[in-house]
Amino acid sequence: MTETLWPAPVATTPVDATVTIPGSKSVTNRALVLAALADGPGWVRRPLRSRDSQLMADGLRALGVTIEEQVNNDTGGSGGGEAWRVIPAPVLRGPASVDVGNAGTVMRFLPPLAVLADGPVHFDGDPRSHERPQHGVIDALRALGARIEDGGRGSFPLTVHGTGALDGGTVQLDASASSQFVSALLLSGARYNNGVEVRHVGGPVPSLPHIRMTVDMLRLAGVQVDAPEDGGEKDVWRVTPGALLGRDLVVEPDLSNAAPFFAAALVTGGRVTVRDWPRHTTQPGDQLRELYTRMGGSCEFTDEGLRFTGGDRIHGIEADLHDVGELTPVIAAGAALADSESHLYGIAHLRLHETDRLAALAKEINGLGGDVSETEDGLRIRPRKLTGGVFHTYEDHRLATAAAVVGLAVPGVQVENVATTAKTLPDFTAMWDELLTGPVAGG
Repeated sequence: MTETLWPAPVATTPVDATVTIPGSKSVTNRALVLAALADGPGWVRRPLRSRDSQLMADGLRALGVTIEEQVNNDTGGSGGGEAWRVIPAPVLRGPASVDVGNAGTVMRFLPPLAVLADGPVHFDGDPRSHERPQHGVIDALRALGARIEDGGRGSFPLTVHGTGALDGGTVQLDASASSQFVSALLLSGARYNNGVEVRHVGGPVPSLPHIRMTVDMLRLAGVQVDAPEDGGEKDVWRVTPGALLGRDLVVEPDLSNAAPFFAAALVTGGRVTVRDWPRHTTQPGDQLRELYTRMGGSCEFTDEGLRFTGGDRIHGIEADLHDVGELTPVIAAGAALADSESHLYGIAHLRLHETDRLAALAKEINGLGGDVSETEDGLRIRPRKLTGGVFHTYEDHRLATAAAVVGLAVPGVQVENVATTAKTLPDFTAMWDELLTGPVAGG
């Protein structure tokens, strides 16, 4: 198949732009699941419209949940604009078929919900979904009494034989491959007869802030949750059985998706303001403020949002990105243009994401003349003069945005399959072009 290549624009002057980032994928997909399990209708306002969130919505619809997409500018306050009205099904429907694509939240969050359906639910997805770890969810559900057919693979395709209920209770699992294993059980656990107690056994859990996000959203839906950060037992989360409330929720901007836009300010010595940046949030992407400041920039809150200003050079960084692994590709892109070596670590789990992100970053940056080597749990990046060439993305949206960042400073970078950014940023190329040519990007 012929490659589709996008010439990454080169920045000839410092950027100066204000950007509207679409809603958080992590919040949108959790909100959809919680709304589908609630005891009454709810609203998800300003949701992310992307492939991942559409897969989640379509998966819930396949189970009988009604999701009405509306645009209403008269809803008042910050809830105006696009919204999804979610009407739970009296009983989740089976038989059904669900396409998980290559969306981690869909492939992990929907099987624990499907055990509550009144018949079999078949799951399948993109070829990469067959390779990504799912065993933590499958094994835990089986231990809790669910019947799942997966051909002994521990991954997709698989069928969950829903019986309308699950006893639940205490279960041990190894979530060192993905924090989504824990979140998946917590999200549906309140609807299990005995709730759920998840006890992690294994290495450190990556992306713990995402579990904290799940816990906070459950509590806002009226669920009682005991979590380690509240003084509870280490690596143990308990959800008490009970009803979930239908809510009206406004989705925050996806802070992780701000990474390439702030990187543009860092690379060009310009400034970018991201509208509506929350002053208090559970999103891991909020760590961009500290990480990019260490790399030579500065940030401040304004009436519009968060303004990030780049300095006269980019500094190398020594950073443990264990909790914010999704930021690694764009951080690595900036580090490849820095004035000193960088060491990014705590991210061995990225080998199991949409692609092996560590191997892909090393190969693609080195293909442009860089000097990146893999370590046991990360990357060492020694800046070198880069040249143009094709940057392959492996159907990974974060590889594509990382390539765009490199292209700001390196003429001739061609990004293969930039359309993969539709996973979380459907209008990325238009936003990127406006970032460089006009005062306002996004919308």
